[in-house]
Amino acid sequence: MERTLAIIKPDAVSKGVAGEILSQYEKAGFKILAMKMLHLSKKQAGGFYAVHQGRPFYESLCAFMSSGPCIALVLEAGDAIQKNRKLMGATDPAKAEPGTLRKKYATSIERNAVHGSDAPETARFEIGYFFNGLEPVDNQG
Repeated sequence: MERTLAIIKPDAVSKGVAGEILSQYEKAGFKILAMKMLHLSKKQAGGFYAVHQGRPFYESLCAFMSSGPCIALVLEAGDAIQKNRKLMGATDPAKAEPGTLRKKYATSIERNAVHGSDAPETARFEIGYFFNGLEPVDNQG
């Protein structure tokens, strides 16, 4: 089993579709091991997206991610990272496959409803950014 971080971004939370997105994760076979709603500061968003610092979209991305509450999740499944990336769809919702989360809920490349880790090392960093080691729970019992 593999773990990945997912974020339901401020645009999806403000539209009231977070529950629908959570349901899609569960229907796709993910176990939700941890979940929290938080409102990132610009500094916290900047720390999370530090890998993009210096890129043209960095400032607007940090402003967007700190514009309202988001929901951070630890998801678990076989091949969770790739499975979640397929479920999310292309970063640009106009290019996303029908039925993907971004096709259904996103409005632009930046306001694209969800985030997901892109590699195992990224997932470890991202999960650790939002959750301490005691928070993800094994909910198989």
